Amino acid sequence: MCGIVGYVGKRPVQDLLLAGLSKLEYRGYDSAGISLIAGDRIESVRAVGNLDRLRAAVDADEEAEGGVAVAARTATTGIGHTRWATHGRVNEANAHPHYDNEDRIHVVVNGIVENYMALKQRLGDGGAVFTSETDAEVIAHLISHHYDGDLAEAVRLAFNELVGHFAFVAMSVEEPDVLVGARKECPLIVGRGDGETFLASAVPAFLAQTRRVQFLDNDELVVIRPDATTFMTPAGEVLEREIDEVDWDEETAEKGGFETFMLKEIHEQADAVASTIADRTVREDGVDLDDEGALDESLLAGVNRVVIVACGTSYHAGLIGRYALEEWARVPVEMDVASEYRYRNPVVGPGDLVVGITQSGETADTLAAMRIARERGATVLAITNIMGSQATREADGVLYTRAGLEVSVAATKTFVCQVAVMYLLGLRMAELRGTLEPERIAEILRDLKRIPHCIEELLTRIDPEVTAIADAHWRKEFFLYLGRHVGLPVALEGALKLKEISYISTDAYAAGEMKHGPIALLDQDTPVVTVATDSPVLDKVASNMQEVRARGAQVIAVATEGNEQIAGHADQILHVPQTDWMLQPLLAVIPLQLLAYRIARRRGLNVDQPRNLAKTVTVE
Repeated sequence: MCGIVGYVGKRPVQDLLLAGLSKLEYRGYDSAGISLIAGDRIESVRAVGNLDRLRAAVDADEEAEGGVAVAARTATTGIGHTRWATHGRVNEANAHPHYDNEDRIHVVVNGIVENYMALKQRLGDGGAVFTSETDAEVIAHLISHHYDGDLAEAVRLAFNELVGHFAFVAMSVEEPDVLVGARKECPLIVGRGDGETFLASAVPAFLAQTRRVQFLDNDELVVIRPDATTFMTPAGEVLEREIDEVDWDEETAEKGGFETFMLKEIHEQADAVASTIADRTVREDGVDLDDEGALDESLLAGVNRVVIVACGTSYHAGLIGRYALEEWARVPVEMDVASEYRYRNPVVGPGDLVVGITQSGETADTLAAMRIARERGATVLAITNIMGSQATREADGVLYTRAGLEVSVAATKTFVCQVAVMYLLGLRMAELRGTLEPERIAEILRDLKRIPHCIEELLTRIDPEVTAIADAHWRKEFFLYLGRHVGLPVALEGALKLKEISYISTDAYAAGEMKHGPIALLDQDTPVVTVATDSPVLDKVASNMQEVRARGAQVIAVATEGNEQIAGHADQILHVPQTDWMLQPLLAVIPLQLLAYRIARRRGLNVDQPRNLAKTVTVE
C-alpha cells in the first residue's frame, strides 16, 4: 500500500507533488521520492524515511544547486511516491521512482507484480541492469523495452505482460506533457483542473486543487495531458468517462469517502489479503515465503514443535494458524498469550519454532516472549506488518503481512492478513514435510487465491443485512459469541470487536463449553452470535444453537451460502461465500466486524478511537 501522485500542467510541479504526497503519507512512510521532467532529462530525488526526509533532501539539493533544484524552476510534469515496503529492504535504492537504464522512463508503483522474477530474468538477458531489489523496477524496464516513441502504447503492451495487483504511473522524457497510468485492483484516480491534470492513488492528493475527478475502473489505462484525458482498455479500445465532482472535505477524502477509518479499512481487506498472498502463491502446487531473504525456509522443514505467542487480535489469528498447522503440516502446536508466556518459565529450546505475531512489531509482551524463546535456543519467526520494527530485528526470520497502514485502533485488515500468512506458513510447512498431497495443496491454493474476490463480493452485499441486525440489538447490554474449531477464534475476534468499539459486555466461548456455565446467562433478550460456517463440526454447532434457542435466546448465525441446514437453528443468518472450510475464517469474521461497527455507530460512539485503547501496546 503506497501513495502515488502525478501532475501535468502549467504550474511548477515540485511543490504540488510534495503537497500531494503529504496527504498520502498514511499510505506509506518507509521512503519517498519525486521525479521531474526538465528539458531533455529527468531529475529525481529519493530519501529513506518519512516525507520530512524527502523535503530535507530536496532542500539540500537546492542549497547545492543540484539537478532537482534547477528542474524545479521550470518543470511542470512530474511524479511522486511514498512507499510502504513489500519487496526489498527500506533503502534509497529501493525507493521510488524507478527508471530504465537510459533514464528516459520513470515509474511509480503501488501493489505487487507477481511475475516479476520471470520478467526480470528475460529483461536482464536482453541487457537491462537492475539497481533495486523491488518488483516495481521491472515495470520501468518493461515499458522501456516496448517504447518506440509512444508512451501510451508502451504502457499498454507492458500492462498486458504483468501479473498481479497494482497501479502505476509512467512518464517519458521524450513526451514531457504526458503521463500514463494503469490500474489492476489497486486504486488510481484522475483530478481535472483548469489546464492541468492530476493522477493519484487517492483523492486527498489533489483535493486542495480540484474536486473534479474521473475514476479508473479495474483493468483500465489512462493517458493524461494538461487539458485532456483518454481512457482505454488493455486492448487499446478507447472508453468514455464522465467527470464527477466530489463534495468531500479533507478529512472525508483521507478516509476515501467512508465515514470512518475503520469502515474504510474493512473495505480494504480484499486488497490487503491480495497483497499478502500475491507473489507467494505464484506456483500452483505450493507456496514460497522467502521474501527477499527475510525467511530462511530451511528453518521450517525440521521443527519438532511450533509455539505461537501473541496478544489480542493477533492471538486470535494465531489460534486459527494453530488449527491450520496441525491439520496440514501435522506438527504439534502450542498457543499462548504472550503476557502469560513470558512469566511461565516455559520449556522451549532447540528444535522448536516460536512464532511471534504482532501487528506493530513493537508489542512489549510479544517481544519479551520472543526473546525468552531465542535465549533458550529456539528458532524465532516474527509475523508483523511493519518493516524495520523491533520484532524484525530480534527474530531469526520474518514474514510480513503487507496490510498497509491501519489507522483505526480496532484491527480489521491486519487480522485477516495475519490469518492469511498463517495459512501460507501452514501450506509451506506441509509441502516441506510431505504431509499434504500436492493435489490437495493446489486445491487449497485455488480457494485461497479466490478469497480477495469473495471478500469484495461479500462487502458489496452484506452491509444492509448487518445493519438490520444491529438496529434490532444495539440497545442490548450483553452478547454471547459461540464457535467450534476454526469458528472459535472467529467468535473470539468478533466478540473483541464488539467490546472494543461499542463497550457492550460480551463473552465468547467454545460452543461445547456453553453448558458448563455460560448457558446460565441466557434469557429471551440475549443475542447469541454463532459461527456456523461449513466444517467437520457443523452438526455439533447446530446442536449448540438448538440448546441456546431452547432457553429463549435469539440466535444470529454466520453461515456458508448454500447450506440450508442452519436456517432451522437461527433467527437471523449472515451468509458468506463458499470456500474450503479451513479458509472460512477469512470470510466469517467480516460480518462480525461490520456488526460491531454498526452497533457502535448506532450508539453514537467514536469507532476509530475507542476509549482507553491505543493502537500499539508498548508497555506491559
